[in-house]
Amino acid sequence: MSVELNYQDTGGEGTPLFVIHGLMGSADNWRSHVKQWQAHHRVVAVDLRNHGRSPHAEGMSYGEMAQDLLALMDRLAVERAHLLGHSMGGKVVISAARFTPERVASLIVADIAPQAYGHGHDAVFAGLRRVEAGSPTNRREADEMLAEHVDERATRLFLATNLVRGDDGVLRWRIGLDQIERDYDSIMQAPAGEGAYEGPTLVLRGGRSHYVPDEALPTLRNVLPNAQVVTLEQAGHWLHAEQPDAFQTAVNDFLASLAS
Repeated sequence: MSVELNYQDTGGEGTPLFVIHGLMGSADNWRSHVKQWQAHHRVVAVDLRNHGRSPHAEGMSYGEMAQDLLALMDRLAVERAHLLGHSMGGKVVISAARFTPERVASLIVADIAPQAYGHGHDAVFAGLRRVEAGSPTNRREADEMLAEHVDERATRLFLATNLVRGDDGVLRWRIGLDQIERDYDSIMQAPAGEGAYEGPTLVLRGGRSHYVPDEALPTLRNVLPNAQVVTLEQAGHWLHAEQPDAFQTAVNDFLASLAS
């Protein structure tokens, strides 16, 4: 059963651009980009299940998350859209494109390949649980607790975007941490669906990221045969945050090429 996702819709004419975050992200992470894109596109930024302001629910498979996205398109009466997804969100949009290619005007996949990955978030989960148990009342305390397990300050700042203050003054995670951790294996799997999506596709990868190495390109092209692969050399995995101008330019140029 699909989850009724939270979303932010700029309104506007034309084929909308749906923006899908990665693991532990939210629509809020894309605000600066949405402000730029909305000058030329209707933009719908989405919170996936167990993220942002969307409901918590069991199951984090790509089939389930893609169906959530397609149900949101139905709810908004959107027949066809450009789909942009980062990391986990990239696998969600690939899955949606495999299920209903006729509803996807184009795909933009940011720093993920359509394959399974090994587990790599043990320290993050430990840090999140430490904060949960520690009941911090300010962000400095929360950061100190996270730092016991997560060394990178940029990662801690990203995770801290999920903290909300309760009526008792305690900061708590708004993500569905239990549900995410229980079905983490599904998040590490390849996208759902079968076959190739043959529509126009842009794959953006970070030159300092290990998520889409050259060895992954044959698999990527089996699933996304018409993909243009663009490398942002100075970016890591969070390429839209690390190289925002270059990311914007690549997306804008791609979408403009479809309109010409």
